[in-house]
Parts: sequence; structure tokens; C-alpha cells
Amino acid sequence: MFPDPEDGIVDDIEKHGGRIRTFPHERGIWATHVWVPYEAKEDFFDLLDLLMTQARRVLPRLVKMEEFHVSLSQSVVLRYHWITPFVQSLKSRMAFFHRFLFTANQVKVYTNQEKTRTFIGLEVTAGHAQFLDLVSEVDRVMEEFDLATFYKEPSFHISLAWCVGDVQSELKEQAIQGLQEIVDSFEDSAPLLRVRAEQVRCKSGNKFFSFPLK
Repeated sequence: MFPDPEDGIVDDIEKHGGRIRTFPHERGIWATHVWVPYEAKEDFFDLLDLLMTQARRVLPRLVKMEEFHVSLSQSVVLRYHWITPFVQSLKSRMAFFHRFLFTANQVKVYTNQEKTRTFIGLEVTAGHAQFLDLVSEVDRVMEEFDLATFYKEPSFHISLAWCVGDVQSELKEQAIQGLQEIVDSFEDSAPLLRVRAEQVRCKSGNKFFSFPLK
């Protein structure tokens, strides 16, 4: 009657708009990700609507993100019995970090490693060093469990929209300049895109964990 907790979550490609998972589902493994959240407010959604209208003129199939964050890890898989020690290790390493301000205001196009998805994001232009420090500690946790560490030269960013396929050249040629002009000219964009990082979050399967910064 009840699912085995070690089964994790059953994947259904129809629920993900055709996105392709980068690793297969197996019994007892849980997709895991670490990030700093961005709590979007009304003004941010006003800006996002303007950006989406402009970007969809070039690529109508773009999908707006529903949640916003700056990643500190790749998506990795954990065995069910690893979740508790993984989270405990992550908590201990995050405990000494202080809150900090960062700015994300540079429009940039990204793809995932497999080139199966393209993203439009706002790159972090201030606060990069603090994110590198966080990633350094997250990477140490990953190494404890023999998991993939983060990218060697990361471009920290908040993803705004995505679509299936590799269309980065199309967006770079036809959309980026116009999108950047919208960001630069948007009223109060400077304080809107200057963000206080106050916590680190982790999701493993359907379990969420939060680690407040000092």
C-alpha cells in the first residue's frame, strides 16, 4: 500500500516537459542537489515577464522557471542510507559561513553538460568569491561520498527560463543584447538584483533540508 522509502521518486518524462534525466532511476538512489535560494518578489516577476516576452519572440517554446536559486552542486545521486550522514556533513561545513550580498544582473545563456537543455540566466557579477568558498566546502562533502564535484570554473547564476535542446547560438545571436537592455533599463533593477544569501538548501529525493548562514 505504501511505497518503500528507498525507492525514491518514479520519473515520468511527461511531467518534465520532455527533459531527459542525466542518470537513470534505480531502486534506492535519490537525486540530490545543493543551492542558495533566491526568494523572488513581485518586481522580479514583472522583470521576468518582460524578459520572457522578448525571448519568446526568438524562441517561443521557452519555459519560465518556477523557482530560483544559485546552484552549489551538480545533480548527483545518493543511496538512501547515505542521506543522513551526507546532510550532517553538509550542515557542519555550512555552520561557519556568514550571510553575504551578491548581485546577479548579467544575462547569459547556458546549456547542461549533455547539451539536452538550454537556459537563460542572470550571472552573478558580485559575490563570486563567497560562492566559490561555499562550493569548496560542498565539494568536500561530495568527495566524502565519492560523488561528482562542481564545475572547475563555475559561472554562478540564477536560471530564468529553459527549453529542450541546444539553442545557445540562436539565443546569443538574436536575444541576449535585447534582454540585457531590458535588465539595465528596468526601474530599480539594481536593488532588485542585489540579493542577500541567508541560507543553503539541499534536496534529496522528496526530502528538503535548510542550513541558515550566520
